[in-house]
Amino acid sequence: MEIKKQAEQSILTPVMYLKGVGEHRAYLLAKLGVHTVLDLMELFPRTHLSRLVNPTLAELQVGDLVSLTAEISWMDAKPTSRGKKILSVGVNDGKIGLTCVWFAYPPAYLNMFKPGKTIWLSGTLSAFNHQLQMNHPDFEILSDDHEEEGFWKSRQLLPVYPLTEGITQNLMRKLMLNAFSTYADQISENLPDFILEKHQFPPRRDALQMMHFAQKTEAAERARIRFAYEEFFYSQIMWARHRVFHDQKEQGITFVNQQKHTTALKHRLAFELTSAQKRVIREIFADMCSEAQMSRLMQGDVGSGKTIVTLFAMLLAVENGYQAALMAPTEILAEQHYQNFIKLLEPLSLKVVLLKGGNYKGKSEIKAQIASGQAQIVLGTHALIQKDVAFQRLGLVVVDEQHRFGVEQRAQLAAKDSHPDLLYLSATPIPRSLAMTAYGDLQVSQIDEMPPNRKSVLTYVRSDRKFDTVLSDVSKELQKGRQAYFVCPLVEESEKLALLDAQRLFDYLKNKIYTRSTIELIHGRMTNKIKDEIMRRFKAGEIQILVSTTVIEVGVDVPNATVMVIEHAERFGLAQMHQLRGRVGRGADQAYCFLIAHQPQSSEARERLSIMSRSTDGFVIAEKDLELRGPGEIFGYEQSGIPEFRFANLVRDQAILTLARKDAFEIVLLDPQLMQEEHKLLRIIYLSKYRKKEELILY
Repeated sequence: MEIKKQAEQSILTPVMYLKGVGEHRAYLLAKLGVHTVLDLMELFPRTHLSRLVNPTLAELQVGDLVSLTAEISWMDAKPTSRGKKILSVGVNDGKIGLTCVWFAYPPAYLNMFKPGKTIWLSGTLSAFNHQLQMNHPDFEILSDDHEEEGFWKSRQLLPVYPLTEGITQNLMRKLMLNAFSTYADQISENLPDFILEKHQFPPRRDALQMMHFAQKTEAAERARIRFAYEEFFYSQIMWARHRVFHDQKEQGITFVNQQKHTTALKHRLAFELTSAQKRVIREIFADMCSEAQMSRLMQGDVGSGKTIVTLFAMLLAVENGYQAALMAPTEILAEQHYQNFIKLLEPLSLKVVLLKGGNYKGKSEIKAQIASGQAQIVLGTHALIQKDVAFQRLGLVVVDEQHRFGVEQRAQLAAKDSHPDLLYLSATPIPRSLAMTAYGDLQVSQIDEMPPNRKSVLTYVRSDRKFDTVLSDVSKELQKGRQAYFVCPLVEESEKLALLDAQRLFDYLKNKIYTRSTIELIHGRMTNKIKDEIMRRFKAGEIQILVSTTVIEVGVDVPNATVMVIEHAERFGLAQMHQLRGRVGRGADQAYCFLIAHQPQSSEARERLSIMSRSTDGFVIAEKDLELRGPGEIFGYEQSGIPEFRFANLVRDQAILTLARKDAFEIVLLDPQLMQEEHKLLRIIYLSKYRKKEELILY
């Protein structure tokens, strides 16, 4: 009893002690990330519903994800030929009708959908027999008097919360009201007064209550903006402190452009660098020749020439007596860099080594050459960050396809020596808002121009019913001696998803279509050794067709491959499809990408496919992909280091992010340790949220 009494006095009390919760419901709420009363208060509605019927159906299109309030017209439950029952419920917005369909439903539904009641619906619009339809929508009956009590009964705008099994909207609203009735006076402020006044933000206590109980969507949005700013603001303080750490606390290496190895490489090239490559080389060299430690992100589309720019940077370090290291995400990519560098640097008499994982003959000698400094350019995989790998004088660290490495892995290599310059490469162009949140301290260089001899990949969207014509087009390329990729979203047949899988497609192509061609299957369940061997054979031209899952998304340069066929393209994100398309068109021949689309398709899927057929600009595609899918889907939060914001939205809140970043950097430049009296609250909140994350990036 004494423990419970103490818990009740704090907003951080376990939620199980809140009136109406208890042990079982606390267990259910934990699935939503709710452990304390404060967690519950910060579980924001995913939307708000209005009790008013809103006539909007005439403006909507099939494939749209919609939420609306309507009136129930009729209900019908019919058995199917297999003995199952289909529940159909007709609703209307006063002008147009819509049928909601459930192919499986609990018996209680039969007593819920009574004509004349008001219902809120959320789901994807489809069509059947020229009638608008919504299958298995989320819904809430809004006129059940016995379900609604007191406070909520009179509210015109109701919050709609994320739920888990066993927790209903009505229960969640009751719990939320209990939480604020008991603990609202304990809500403390997270932003200093001067920030609140500067931007006219409501106090935290008021803003939290507005999020849940506002009667106008504008008020709820004003409160959300305040919380979005707060999240962005503290994340940007971390990057601002990182910038100060590198610029003021840690002395970088001041390289001198001796124009020795770099000039020799320039004369050896059989092509002219693009103006974008030249500009980025100047930006990198200026950074490396300054006193500060370079921390730069170089991004450019597949085939834009990042590798040669990287080599110029590595040679600048080498001609100053330092070592340069490049870490790649896969052995085959590291091997590809090694072969290219050996060829380009042959007359320069530089020692280039490749360090891979596992045990193999000569590995100990390579480590010894790295430790002694004899190895001047070091290429490798995760093996480079092993504890027994020591550098003699590391001056430049390059991380290729950097979003494939976690924050800790990037930091481990960067901390190998006394603050080497850092260059991160990305063939997935990163939208500005992502770069500001995931790599907020970095300077960004963009290679936004393709080599003049590079032909754009011609991209066509084809229905699965036209698959035979695509196979015929692929045959024409094979007859010219070219090679082709076929990519599927799954390795093998799934009981849950009716998709063409890689194994079945491989069997079909091998046994029925291309019987005279060498075809191989590659997927993520294979060992790295087997995958690398298959890719080596494909690159060598020993395999004509490669059927694959997305494991070939990043990687190997096969100039002779001119066709990419992506099965179930409607299921892929834009950035992923663009990366896959980048596997072809690496040579002088015209290349083709066929996007095989299956029905049904959402409006978003149709938009993605349309964008892919119209644009080959990775930067345009990355921005659109962020808008459609969000950052977690593009890179994966854990790998990229992108903070998973609870309140902020990286797409719609870019203006708020810019504002928060400006404020954070101004404060930290004046007071890096946040020791001034007016920054006391900032220091307390910042260290509680970001101390551990900061330890990872201060290298």
